[in-house]
Amino acid sequence: MATSPLNLKSNYHARSNSLPSKPHPLILQCNEHLARLEASDATSSSSSLFSHKLSCLQDLHDTVEKLIQLPHTQEVLVQECHVDELLDGSLRLLDVCTAGKDALLHTKECTRELQSIMRRRRGGEVEITAEVRKYLASRKVVRKAVIKALGNLKGDASKSKFSSSNKDHQTMALLGLLKDVEVATLSVFESLLKFISGPTQSKASNWSLVSKLMQAKRVAYTQESDENEFAKVDAVLQSFVFHMTSKSDSIDHLQNQLENLESCIQDFVEVLETLFRRFIKTRVALLNILNH
Repeated sequence: MATSPLNLKSNYHARSNSLPSKPHPLILQCNEHLARLEASDATSSSSSLFSHKLSCLQDLHDTVEKLIQLPHTQEVLVQECHVDELLDGSLRLLDVCTAGKDALLHTKECTRELQSIMRRRRGGEVEITAEVRKYLASRKVVRKAVIKALGNLKGDASKSKFSSSNKDHQTMALLGLLKDVEVATLSVFESLLKFISGPTQSKASNWSLVSKLMQAKRVAYTQESDENEFAKVDAVLQSFVFHMTSKSDSIDHLQNQLENLESCIQDFVEVLETLFRRFIKTRVALLNILNH
C-alpha cells in the first residue's frame, strides 16, 4: 500500500504499528495546539486564560487552513463526501463566533454610555443610578442571547458526526482530527459565552446575591486579576443600585472597573474578528474543493 503524504496521527485515534512513525508536520502542529487547549482547561477561568485560549485557536485554525490546502486532504474529503459536513461545521463556528462578538459589542456600547454619564456627572447620583439600571437591564438581554446561542450549540453538536465506510487509517485519522478541531473550538466558545454572560441569578435569589456583596467587596477588590471582569462589574453595579456602597466614594472605583472591562472586551473582540476571518477563509477553501 502506498504511503500517504500526510502520515496522519491524531491524539484521539490509535495508530497502527505498521504505519510510518513520522506524521506530517501540519498534523503534529494541530495536535500540539489541541493539547495546549486541553491543558488550559485545567486552570481557573479569567480573561487572561481566555486570551490564551483564543490565541491557541488562532494558531490551530491557521494550521487547519494549511492542512486543507494539501492535495491529499482535498482528495480524501471529496472521496469520503465529507466536504458538506465540514461546511456545516464551518457555519456552526461562524454562528457561535458571531454570537460572542455581538454579546461583547452590546456590552461595550452600554459600558461606554455608562462611563460617559459618570464622567459628566450631570444630574448627580440620580442620573448615574438610572444609567446603571439601564446597563444591568442590557446585561439581561445579553444573557438571553447567550442562552439561545448555547441552546443552538447543543442542538447542532448532536448533528456534527463524521462517518466513513473507509477503514484506511490515514483517512480515518484525518477525519477524526478535523472533528477534534471543531469540537475543541465549539467548547472554547461555549466557555467564552458563559464567561461573557456571567453567573445567572434567578429572581428569588437576586436579593440574596446583593446581600452578600458588601461581605465579598473587600475580597473582590484584592482578587481582580483572577476574576471574571463581566461578573465583577455586574456585582459592583448591583451594590451601587441597592445603596450598599457610598455612591460618592464609589463612582471613581466604578469608572476604573468599567475601563478594565472595556479593555478586556476590546481584546476579545479583536481576536474574535481575526478568528471570524479565518473561519471564512476555511469555508471558502472548502467551497472551492466542492466546486472542482
